[in-house]
Amino acid sequence: MNASKLSLASSRLALVAALGLAAASPALADETAAEAAQPAAEAEPEDDLHNRQAATAGEIIVSTAGLKELDLLAGTSVIDIADVQRDAATGQIGDLLAKLPGVSATSFAPGSSRPVLRGQQGERVRVLVDGVGTADVSNTSVDHATTIEPITIERIEVLRGPAVLLYGSQAIGGAVNVIDKRIPTRIPDEAFHLDAFGAVDTATNLRTGAASLDVGIGPNLVAHIDGSWRKTGDIDIGGLQVARELRNELFAEAAEEEAEGEIEEAAELRAAASQGDFVPNTAVESWTVNAGLGLILGESTFGASIGWYDTSYGVPTRPGTGHHGEEGGAEEEEEGEERVTIGLEQFRADFKGDVYLGEGAFERLKLRVGYSDYTHTEFEGAEVGTVFDSTSVEARAELVQNADGVLRGASGVQYTHRDFLAVGAEAYVPPNLTDQVALFTLQEWGTGPFQIEAAARAEFTKVEAQTLGVERDFDTFSGALGLVYEGIEGIRFGINGSRAERAPSAEELFSDGPHIATQAFEIGDPDLATERAWGLEAYARGRIGKGTFGLTAYRQWFDNYIFLEETGEEEDDLPVFQYLQGDADFWGFEAELSYPIIDTGSFRLLTDLSASYTEAELDNGDAIPRIPPLALLGALEAQTGPLDLRGEIQWFDEQNRTAAFETATDSFTLVNALVAWRPLRDNRNVTVQIAADNIFDVTGRRHASFTKDFVPLIGRNVRASVRLSF
Repeated sequence: MNASKLSLASSRLALVAALGLAAASPALADETAAEAAQPAAEAEPEDDLHNRQAATAGEIIVSTAGLKELDLLAGTSVIDIADVQRDAATGQIGDLLAKLPGVSATSFAPGSSRPVLRGQQGERVRVLVDGVGTADVSNTSVDHATTIEPITIERIEVLRGPAVLLYGSQAIGGAVNVIDKRIPTRIPDEAFHLDAFGAVDTATNLRTGAASLDVGIGPNLVAHIDGSWRKTGDIDIGGLQVARELRNELFAEAAEEEAEGEIEEAAELRAAASQGDFVPNTAVESWTVNAGLGLILGESTFGASIGWYDTSYGVPTRPGTGHHGEEGGAEEEEEGEERVTIGLEQFRADFKGDVYLGEGAFERLKLRVGYSDYTHTEFEGAEVGTVFDSTSVEARAELVQNADGVLRGASGVQYTHRDFLAVGAEAYVPPNLTDQVALFTLQEWGTGPFQIEAAARAEFTKVEAQTLGVERDFDTFSGALGLVYEGIEGIRFGINGSRAERAPSAEELFSDGPHIATQAFEIGDPDLATERAWGLEAYARGRIGKGTFGLTAYRQWFDNYIFLEETGEEEDDLPVFQYLQGDADFWGFEAELSYPIIDTGSFRLLTDLSASYTEAELDNGDAIPRIPPLALLGALEAQTGPLDLRGEIQWFDEQNRTAAFETATDSFTLVNALVAWRPLRDNRNVTVQIAADNIFDVTGRRHASFTKDFVPLIGRNVRASVRLSF
């Protein structure tokens, strides 16, 4: 960071610390060192079956506290560290979560993949770190990585349904909340606690490792440090890189070039059309380091952390696309063939407070502040193309009501500030400022078979493009109302209605220029109106014998839905994509079942089944771009205590409902298997695992991916990993 950024960071962090201490001081005045927390007992490891059943049956309470069951979050799924070890084939959180019902991934490249929830992505899906945003720019473009290293987290909460609006109107499609351990909240039982992870694989030449250490310092203070490193090569694939329709286009272009006497160019196009076995320019290297302190005083905790995220990854470009804007000349053409890479750095500082207020109307005050200084550089070969800088602060305070009251819930205030600057010949978004203040509440009433739940959020947003002299102000209100019935033992039925409003983002409003990484000319609309949606969701979940199930059906009716669509025009030799608005209709379902077919105590045979489907169209009947098709998953898992064996089959239907200029996607099936061994009887957190993904080496393409026609999924891949926790 330069001196001016460091000064800005220091002043804002000082303000954050002062606000946090001021808010906490009333409770701290009542605490003394003599009330130091007793060491929290390390929870006994739960078996995989119980973890799955708890997640499905609603026993896991997510980070927004204050409700007994939090049924408004009917679509909650929880991924723990064992699942991360099983599925973390890449370092991006989108691919990690893609096996969950209702979840897909953008899969732009191995270095950049963000979650897609119920067909929604980008500005409609919030990715959070313990309740506040990641403060990267992954929501603004599919080529931008999410600044989370999955192997250093504790668990991930995937939230779908109307109550996720408590985290912001940008969560209209859902939210992914990553809980990490950077800020300790308990005193370890032992002198120190060590977690470590390492893995290698065959399809990407992966080498990765991570470790975290917690050390108690006296009776009240805990220090934490963690770090990770990941390096891969280009990904191996099961067949040809380029999809059939694009391959035909390349061969046709080659024939035209050859007819004009351009023999070398024709050969290059044919070589691109025939490229197979691997995808060039998909290597990734990243590292992270974080440090934190936690202060535990009775039932109150306070803490802060700082961290650094650094990654460099290749951006595969559409075969046959030369460097745009070149006027000719051999030297310029050679320059145009340089590979595009992205170098990303983020400094992050966080504060967290959980203040116990006693047995009055309010039980707890929860404070959360995150500060980020983010820089993202797009390179053409060794030359700098465009630099994106984003400095942001997000602060959140929640008052949690005492559960003994008539109403159970939490209410709070949230503030977000982002200062965005892009510099370079291809800075397609002008400098802009975004400020947002929000008030929110989530309430639950009732103790009998019927319960009523309600949520509301008011946001006041200002988006300003200084160089354009344009400022837009948006006042939005979102609300949800739910009814729950528990008249059948072990099963919960519910229905939720919602009305959500979202302000357009700076990128949707002000984009106007070539974007090197996506190879697109993107055009925004400064006159975009507020996006609004009515939503209806019905669900049932609970236990069937020893198993669990979940079933959800949903529908959303959008007014002024904002979407990016190819226009068929070209600018600077690039296809033009424009942000448009229109009324839209989304509907779909998610279903899952986990059931022990055999359970003798020492041996368990478990089946997991899931299905999800989303359909979306504009009011004129045209399809919304990049909507995932029907997806099914079936698995059998044998558990014998020290050894688990699991086999999976994932099937993805073809997607023929496409927008203008969008290509269809073929169906495909993935077959996966793993063996997990826990060699220590007294410590189930030590696990050695061998996994085989895509065993039959098929070529699969995610329809939600912007690059699906030339970046297929990874081919046959054998991974070996070890996880330690002492």
